[in-house]
Amino acid sequence: MATTGTAGSSGTRTAAWHNWAGNVSATPARVITPASVGELREAVRRAAGDGLKVKAVGTGHSFTAAAATDGVLIRPQALAGILSIDREAGTVTVAAGTVLKDLNQTLAKEGLSLTNMGDIMEQTVSGATSTGTHGTGRDSASIAAQIRGLELVTADGRLLTCSEKENPDVFAAARLGIGALGVVTSLTFAVEPLFFLTAREEPMPFERVTAEFDQLHAENEHFEFYWFPHTGNCNTKRNNRSQGPAAPPGAVSAWVEDELLSNGLFQAVNSFGRAVPAAIPSIARIASRALSARTYTDIPYKVFTSPRRVRFVEMEYALPRERVVEALRELKAMVDRSDLRVSFPVEVRTAPADDITLSTASGRESAYIAVHMYKGTPYQAYFTAAERIFTEYGGRPHWGKVHTRDAEYFAGVYPRFGEFTALRDRLDPDRVFGNDYLRRVLGD
Repeated sequence: MATTGTAGSSGTRTAAWHNWAGNVSATPARVITPASVGELREAVRRAAGDGLKVKAVGTGHSFTAAAATDGVLIRPQALAGILSIDREAGTVTVAAGTVLKDLNQTLAKEGLSLTNMGDIMEQTVSGATSTGTHGTGRDSASIAAQIRGLELVTADGRLLTCSEKENPDVFAAARLGIGALGVVTSLTFAVEPLFFLTAREEPMPFERVTAEFDQLHAENEHFEFYWFPHTGNCNTKRNNRSQGPAAPPGAVSAWVEDELLSNGLFQAVNSFGRAVPAAIPSIARIASRALSARTYTDIPYKVFTSPRRVRFVEMEYALPRERVVEALRELKAMVDRSDLRVSFPVEVRTAPADDITLSTASGRESAYIAVHMYKGTPYQAYFTAAERIFTEYGGRPHWGKVHTRDAEYFAGVYPRFGEFTALRDRLDPDRVFGNDYLRRVLGD
């Protein structure tokens, strides 16, 4: 996320804001960086009084315009850090602007960890949970599903404390609120004693992965794979708990895999592919055949996450888990018969059902298919064709990633959609937290 001009608690106008991928921009009237919850509450009250909309933004890693506004942009970065740790209850309470990287590193020093997490750590905790960030897991769900309590500022400036016991209706929805219900100020997560994961990465043919998908999912706590378009090749990753000790990749091996191949060389390959699209299938075949197996053991965040410096645009849909292989095969057939040139792998992950109102895994075991295109490369034709397939299977798009669905569609794929919109009507009848994106996905 970046802004130009000056910004601060005084609310100075800025020229522009844009997200990480560069596909969304906005010009807010004011940018506020509150130093306390009290300042945040006052900023919301003042904006409402001035007839301005309010949106909070973390590090801008969403690919949608969920945080875009021409009103007041709230940046919670000054509201950061761990507020309390309750070892008996197994929880940690953190301020909303805390970056996941800082949370993970601090928890590790305290001998604690989240149970599951996504594959990047650059987001704020409130941004990640509000849009439904997830990793992959047979039994453990998204980051939002690990929330045990939260506080948020509502449209009238009140501070609501929410949990299963206090304001439970708000808690059921606000864990993943897309910024529609208020501005989150703190989150309480379930944590557990630090543990080890052993990661096994292994190339595997597409036909074998898809044929054995149910077995691979059942046998591993965390299973995911990447399919390389224009090839029949995949790379799989299985993460399972182990007794340790830590045995991370060697320094040279880690640099080669995570920096040279996954970032430096990948950047160069994508830049070349953008300039010469006809070369992409050949590059994909060479790159996918160059993969080798590796196994390593480390603490969770060092296994779950990895640096992502090559910029891209992404669409991701959650499908009923039992339909994902069928949908993926259809996606492969579509790419194979088309003139599309896709340089980014397609990612497949899973999640158990959860009880969050608008979670993409709400009420059903899910599997995710994510499609990407390199920044600056036309993506509309690919994403449109992929979305047509995903929606045929009742797919639910990730709230923070590119999609074209609207409120009518969501009312059909989320049984509790009306519950969320009714709560929004009660908490924000004047749509202080509204914007064009929310109008499309939730209705007026």
